[in-house]
Amino acid sequence: MTGGIHSRRAAAALARMPEIDPAIAALALWCRHRDDPGQTRTRGEAILYGPAFEALSLPEQTGLVAHHVLHVALRHSGRAADLATRLGADFDAARFALACDGLINDLLIEGGHALPRPAVRASELITRVAGSSVDAGAIMAEWTAERLYLALLHKPSRGETRDTDTADGYARDKQFRPDLDGDPEKDSAPDTSRARLEQAFAAGRAAGAGIGPVLRRFADLPSSSVPWEVRLRRLLLRAVSDHPRRSHKRPAHGWIAREAAARATGGPVPVFEPGPARDARRPRIVVALDTSSSVTDTQLDLFAAEALSIARRSGAETHLLGFDTEVHTRTRLDRAALEGLEMRRGGGTDFGDVIAEAGRLAPSIAVILTDLDGPTGPPPVFPVLWAVPHPPGTAPAFGTILEMDR
Repeated sequence: MTGGIHSRRAAAALARMPEIDPAIAALALWCRHRDDPGQTRTRGEAILYGPAFEALSLPEQTGLVAHHVLHVALRHSGRAADLATRLGADFDAARFALACDGLINDLLIEGGHALPRPAVRASELITRVAGSSVDAGAIMAEWTAERLYLALLHKPSRGETRDTDTADGYARDKQFRPDLDGDPEKDSAPDTSRARLEQAFAAGRAAGAGIGPVLRRFADLPSSSVPWEVRLRRLLLRAVSDHPRRSHKRPAHGWIAREAAARATGGPVPVFEPGPARDARRPRIVVALDTSSSVTDTQLDLFAAEALSIARRSGAETHLLGFDTEVHTRTRLDRAALEGLEMRRGGGTDFGDVIAEAGRLAPSIAVILTDLDGPTGPPPVFPVLWAVPHPPGTAPAFGTILEMDR
């Protein structure tokens, strides 16, 4: 056990926790609890309690302790560092902390905890972004912090009214202050965190108190799965890798040896065997963007960056096709940057036209960035990779699915 209780300020709330929430109490044992002169916050596996913590009522203190224990247990500091590595300078740490807080608070409120007001909630955040009411239970079952973070980065397309950034406006309304400090060196590995969570969740479910009864449908758990960008890279590299073919212009090495031996001994000359040769044709990737889908600008930027990276490393010719019910945008990604490229938004989705146009380019692989809300038609002769923001309701009849919200 790595935790330790050296916080006078949190002592009463921690002592109360086993009675009201056995799952949180078990997870709290793996945290380091320290008093600190600053804001109450989470840093890696440490929870730092500031002077303002003492001014809260005991139920609010207990809820706030539970909030930060879940930050530690769900690896939010480490996951923020992982996402920052993937997104680079575009990563918004405050926005990610907002997504984490919203999901945690929905879970704690469902579990009967009191929280200091005003408290951010994922259900309210998604209502702001999507413009429609969303049930908190459905959010807990389907959304992760990474998925909510990407949704909060939604940029209105041309023609949408945009008085203020909705996520920023919500954060201001709730007087939100980020409470995550990055400290990945002191953050648990995903597998270790998952094992601790399973043990604590079992205790909570058995007790039937606190967050225990609602944990079966909580999706925001640490994952040891490979980021989608890495899986995309592997799939594209495999598709465009040079596959040796047989050429009659060069004999096989084995045939040369057998032919030489036959001439030396006067034996019959073996039938000619073609040897391997590099395929002189340049590999080609088609990247098709469904502009009527829920794909965010950030996901598109990440996706395009990976496709361009593959094109540079493999020498593949990369074409971008923007489409809805028909192809409306065509450009070469290895010649033109995506910046400033305008595509129409809205409308329905039909994959028939884009797959037909991709076929005319004879690609090594076609990667279609979409939410799969439309008829796919018959399978083409080339491989298809469906890159989807989240799992589709119905799997397509052909192709490989890559989920981008992981």
